[in-house]
Amino acid sequence: MTVAGERRHKVIGDVHLLLTDGQGRVLFGRRANTGYEDGAYHLPSGHLEAGESVVAALVREAKEEIGVTINPGAVGFAHVMHNSSSGGRVAFFFQVERWEGEPANIEPDKCDDLVWFALDTLPERMIPYCREALRHVADRRQFSTFGW
Repeated sequence: MTVAGERRHKVIGDVHLLLTDGQGRVLFGRRANTGYEDGAYHLPSGHLEAGESVVAALVREAKEEIGVTINPGAVGFAHVMHNSSSGGRVAFFFQVERWEGEPANIEPDKCDDLVWFALDTLPERMIPYCREALRHVADRRQFSTFGW
């Protein structure tokens, strides 16, 4: 129950794709021309749209950003993080080991490199919350908070 005058917080939801190859490496893109953390490597990711499930958002973002088709049944849950940025966001991390198509840079105006990295040899420059979440994924911890 809310007290009169209180406003409910609306949470922004993000989805993050751990597209994992046969060697256990994960695909990262290097951000460019976005105005936020340009030069940092990050997982293919994006925001939920109205009326969209987290799995549908992940499938859509994979197609839009790296041109691969993911069957929703191939999506495995990896981690969820409550991140303090923007007043509080919830970031869902999903692992996918089977997909159709060859990953490619479909958004060269926002990404200038695609590289596979093992979770134990992550790139030096990453967005901090993502690095932290991937540590939890590697340790098989399914929930974390960041920045609170």
